[in-house]
Amino acid sequence: MSALVRFNPFRVLVTHRNFRAFWIGQTLSLVGSWMQSMAIGWLALDLSNSAFVVGVVVASGSLPILLFSLHAGVLVDRENKLRLVTVAQALLLCEAVLLWWLTWTGHVTVGALIGLALFGGAVASVEIPARQALMIDLVGRDDLRDAIALNSSGFNLARILGPALGAFLIAHFGMAWCFAVNALSYLTVLAGLSRVRLPPWHPPRMPGAPVQQIRQGLAYAASHRPVRAVLELVTVFSVLGVPYIALMPVLARDRLGLGAGGYGVMLSVLGVGGLAGALALAGAGLHIRRGPLVRRTSLSYAALLLALSFIRIPSLAWPILLATGFLMIVNNAVANGLLQTMVPDEYRGRLMSIYSLIVVGLPQVLGAFTAGAVAGVVGVQWAIGGAAVAMLAFGWWLFRRYPEIGAL
Repeated sequence: MSALVRFNPFRVLVTHRNFRAFWIGQTLSLVGSWMQSMAIGWLALDLSNSAFVVGVVVASGSLPILLFSLHAGVLVDRENKLRLVTVAQALLLCEAVLLWWLTWTGHVTVGALIGLALFGGAVASVEIPARQALMIDLVGRDDLRDAIALNSSGFNLARILGPALGAFLIAHFGMAWCFAVNALSYLTVLAGLSRVRLPPWHPPRMPGAPVQQIRQGLAYAASHRPVRAVLELVTVFSVLGVPYIALMPVLARDRLGLGAGGYGVMLSVLGVGGLAGALALAGAGLHIRRGPLVRRTSLSYAALLLALSFIRIPSLAWPILLATGFLMIVNNAVANGLLQTMVPDEYRGRLMSIYSLIVVGLPQVLGAFTAGAVAGVVGVQWAIGGAAVAMLAFGWWLFRRYPEIGAL
């Protein structure tokens, strides 16, 4: 029995009521978010028939994150994180309602998709670091890494269910219903947040202007070698390794000969792998060394992306996508956990804003835009395969330069 308890990936849900309320609502809402992401990508491709435009639409959602995340980190360190997350989720509900209305009435255009993506990105620039920084308030420092891993499992459970449900709705009811169901799903996360009970919040003392506080956060990240090493790894692997998801509609249609249903299956298979990886990591808890794990998963993840670039048969793509999802989520969750356990509380919001800028802003703005342009010129296989080769070379160099990562 002790072994089962020791490796129970759901222990933090049982132990922490606040995290349980947050996780259930957030996971249900993410199902709708993945439906919306899938629908937007396919809708952009339908409207434009251009891989480049798909990349532009995806990049537009992350451009505000790239521009505003550092200032948002100061806001997160200064303000009530729970309130920030709640207001942000309500605004994202409004975005989903507007997407539904435009698509339902036939007024949706590429310009409208880009405009709403910019709005959603501006909200997310605050919501993402606030939600990441809130995690320690929900579970405490001792269970933080397990909570991060379990939060990744909810993300990937939604990635499995969302595209599958989205493909069903598109086939039987039309694209607009993906956005309608997503709007309804935001009610679940708002209900969960309303049940969270935290001690009274007291504003921290943070002297100096916001620009000065941003500089302090950047100086902290640059002056601590383990933090800097993990951030460098996350930066390169996010810019080069994540945009293949944005190219999934193109990969599905032009490389594998699949339609919207097959595209949804691809995202679901990726999510199954990610869910398995997140649950395995949460179950392992503190009984696994994170440093060696991040090194192994980084190099293996890049190698699988290289293999994916050669595939033209769907039956061969499924196992590669399954393993890729597993390694991608384990790698991201381990890196996030390492950063959050190394940073002091007074810098948590700012470090999470840097992390958000890297993980969400850079891959979608720089990575997806560049990958879309490359795919449009020389083909999606070269965009994915070339990025994978660069990731392998960088990973080999980084782990030689920062041998201390292996000791984390």
